[in-house]
Amino acid sequence: MSTIIERLGVDIGGTNLRVGVVRGLEVVHELRFPADFSSICKQHAPATAWQEILRITLSALQQVVAEYPRVAGVGIGFPGFISPESGRVVQSPNLPGLRDVDLAGELSDLLGLPVKVENDALVAAFGEYMLLAEKPRSMVYLGLGTGVGGGLIHGGQPYPGDHGMAMEVGHIIVTPHGRKCGCGNLGCLEQYAAATGVIASYAEATGEQLLAHEIAARAKAGDSHAQAAYDLAGSTLGIAIAHLAKTLDPALVLIGGGMSQAWPLMQKALKDQLHQDLIPVLRDKTQIVVSGSGDQAGIIGAAYLTA
Repeated sequence: MSTIIERLGVDIGGTNLRVGVVRGLEVVHELRFPADFSSICKQHAPATAWQEILRITLSALQQVVAEYPRVAGVGIGFPGFISPESGRVVQSPNLPGLRDVDLAGELSDLLGLPVKVENDALVAAFGEYMLLAEKPRSMVYLGLGTGVGGGLIHGGQPYPGDHGMAMEVGHIIVTPHGRKCGCGNLGCLEQYAAATGVIASYAEATGEQLLAHEIAARAKAGDSHAQAAYDLAGSTLGIAIAHLAKTLDPALVLIGGGMSQAWPLMQKALKDQLHQDLIPVLRDKTQIVVSGSGDQAGIIGAAYLTA
């Protein structure tokens, strides 16, 4: 009788922690736990915040492992820079004060299971790749949400870079001397192509502060300022993809994240800009596809980090 292999994939987001039990390429059970790690880091000293993050994550995993005792390993997508050599979380821009912590090592000791941690966008990229029926030799994933995350899969494996910071696509400068970014630079992609960028574009034009999905609804209803905000998102994304195509030459660029639901509003501006910026010989060589995985890719990619 064959043993069913189960893995846990953990997707740590802004305000919750999702744990999925993965068999094959299917999430057979998913639980969500409240986990506002950003607020914890802002309200407590780094050492205290770290112990609280560890406690919440361990408690969630213990609850799931108790129900699924055949779990073979745990993979975690974490919002931060992960050292490829040590596996430690070097820094997390969204979790102030958190530096050089061994989330994988400490959890592994406490759970008695293999645990691996990787950057959340790279994990999502790996999950998207795993779900493809036909797998290209190389694939770029762009996650459009509050910011813009990126991941590169090359030769079937996630590529973190020598320092764990590869594919910080959201910080490609697309508008020199443009909007101030949280990273300290001016004109970064995520200031235009992420949800926060669309909100800023619309507010600059109208004085109204709406959510990105509300602006999308207005664009679909014929609001020219709303459509212009999404045109700007698309054209700046086209600039960034052109740079990626010229440096990496991937077969596939896969677009995911919550903002990808507004793809029809961005598609024309993106493709027009991409055609303009690409070297002629590269035009039409890279396929651009919107993800159809829902929000499962991060969990699946994380689960297979320990495979």
